Amino acid sequence: MPIWALYAVTVAIWGSSWYGIKEQVGIVAPTVSIAYRFLLAAAMLFLFCIATRRSLRLPVRAHAWMALQGLFLFCGNYILFYYSAMHLVSGLLAVCFSTMSLMNVVNAALFLRQRIDRNAALAALVGLVGIALTFYPKFAEQGERADALLGLELSMLATLFASFGNIISLKLKSLRIPVVQSNTIGMSYGAFFCFVFSLATGAAFNFDPRPGYWMTLIGLALFASVIGFGCYLSLVQKIGAGRAGYSAVMFPIVALTLSTLLEGYRWTPLAAVGVVLVLSGNLILLLRRPVPVSQSRPAPQFQKGSAE
Repeated sequence: MPIWALYAVTVAIWGSSWYGIKEQVGIVAPTVSIAYRFLLAAAMLFLFCIATRRSLRLPVRAHAWMALQGLFLFCGNYILFYYSAMHLVSGLLAVCFSTMSLMNVVNAALFLRQRIDRNAALAALVGLVGIALTFYPKFAEQGERADALLGLELSMLATLFASFGNIISLKLKSLRIPVVQSNTIGMSYGAFFCFVFSLATGAAFNFDPRPGYWMTLIGLALFASVIGFGCYLSLVQKIGAGRAGYSAVMFPIVALTLSTLLEGYRWTPLAAVGVVLVLSGNLILLLRRPVPVSQSRPAPQFQKGSAE
């Protein structure tokens, strides 16, 4: 699939999946809902691997990295976002998640020794100011201040976990592990960790019979998890975590439109300016000049490899 198509599918699916997450919050504990979701997604991918004769016999070393990816990308990140959804409309969750493109650049510098240029620093500053303005109307309302602050903290930590998962995906590329197989096993580990956290916290393994719950559960497993992650992590491995994170520029537009139509989100001038700044920060990052090869010092353990 060409890069533009991977971008389009990722934006369409993940831009609308935030509302589905909101529908999952309620009767079933977030850790249990996420365990159901990724267990179902992993099962779908296992069947796909069997049907297409993809081998799942992978090196032990790769399993360690896939388990770590499962912990960050298919477990911890989602647990935090599901709890954050109890305090924020889905569109604001997407605004926070859009900062992943900035976090990817910083984490690539920390873990892959890639230089951060001036445009990236400017993008980060503009994006952070935008986040502050977007959430200010919530902070200004006495009754919603605590909820907004907690939701913001959980969302930003969740985005950081997702960024860590992106960097780990590059490690799996260096080990020549194809995206489909790494997602299959990584989501299995993610579901396992969610079940462990559910047991540790005493969460009930119940089920919400509402059509809105089980329909979004299936939709999130198939589209957001299987197809969405397949497209997005393919982007990460083809063009790098920083550039793949640019797809997040469009998430808030799709998600806030749905929040306005379905959740009664009320726009304010400050919030509108804030969203524009967040998107502008991402675009500044998108338009930055590529770092010359001689100025980038990738770590030895992250040498380029091939992946399907």
